[in-house]
Amino acid sequence: MTPTTPHRIRRRTVLSIAATGTLGGLAGCASLLESDDDTGDTDDESEDEPLTDYEYTEPPQIVDIADQGYESTLRTVPARHELVSADSPDGPVELPEVWAWQADDLGPSVPGPIYRLSEGDTFELTYDNSDHNRSHTVHVHAVGKSWEDDGAPVSTREHVTAGESHTYTLEGDVPGTHVYHCHYQTHNHLDMGMYGILRVDPEGYEPPDREYFFTLRDWDTDLHEWEAGGDAEYDPVERSSDAYTLNGRSAPTTFHPELGTPLIVSEGDTVHLHIANNGYESHPFHTHGHRFTAIEKDGAPIPESAQHEEDVITIGPAERYTLEFEADADPGIYPAHCHKVHHVTTEGSYPGGMATAIVYESAMETDEFAEIMEEAGYDG
Repeated sequence: MTPTTPHRIRRRTVLSIAATGTLGGLAGCASLLESDDDTGDTDDESEDEPLTDYEYTEPPQIVDIADQGYESTLRTVPARHELVSADSPDGPVELPEVWAWQADDLGPSVPGPIYRLSEGDTFELTYDNSDHNRSHTVHVHAVGKSWEDDGAPVSTREHVTAGESHTYTLEGDVPGTHVYHCHYQTHNHLDMGMYGILRVDPEGYEPPDREYFFTLRDWDTDLHEWEAGGDAEYDPVERSSDAYTLNGRSAPTTFHPELGTPLIVSEGDTVHLHIANNGYESHPFHTHGHRFTAIEKDGAPIPESAQHEEDVITIGPAERYTLEFEADADPGIYPAHCHKVHHVTTEGSYPGGMATAIVYESAMETDEFAEIMEEAGYDG
């Protein structure tokens, strides 16, 4: 299917997303960086005016359930979300309206907070729907819960209407990395940003030297323009992805140490990457310079007899993996990205989208790293 109107990602200023310099070499294998469409100047001043004045989302934070006394309150709030930050020379590129999860006293985020507990824990998740005007639920994959707490109104016939709340009791009985999302009108609510990760550490889990969480996502930006009252048309039957993110950000913001998720390592580190796909499309995730081993899938350990080294793994919708690798390459900066090359674009311009890097700490003093940080808008 093709969209009824051309996609148009919301911009507060007229810009070209095409980057130059070192980032282009990181994002893929093209030797030259060119955009096939020159945005040029425009007389449409309306694109400079924001459709909403919501607060902006923040990067997702880890919520340790034990530290929270085995309970947490989750809300949904409308927010604006930057795919590429305003601090980047290529930004801002933003979604004018998302429906962000907000846990306890944290800021709203897309993806939502990363809930972390240990095998055998039980916790109460109260969904308080006092800050949004739509009905929602919380559905968590894999872990134990009563039928009434499954959060799937197609069978439970229950949802949390505006102004109401519901407490879900969830069991940490399936160790591994899991996803959660709204399961009411899922075809729109998931697309509006209502997704996240829940991690259950196995009994006796020994953390590695470095540990990261990735959520992959493809977006149809027309939905966000439509929900914000813009002039886009949207039909879920004709949904067509035009933006691609790692933890809610597109390159070059994915390389930003605070807003994005570069995989910063030291020589000799053992690294775990917990990676989930909360989107519609599959993504062959590829690491340069490092071969990894998938040690968990969808909440189950992969037997050692079935483990093997690889450097590309395809992650389908709702699938989750834990990848383990050693930081044993020549210290430098190595791309990590989706290998569907059009997923390393934003609005059809390359590079963008699902690209970040494995960054050795010793390489953070190099001119190449400084160039990447300039493109990402980081001056720390």
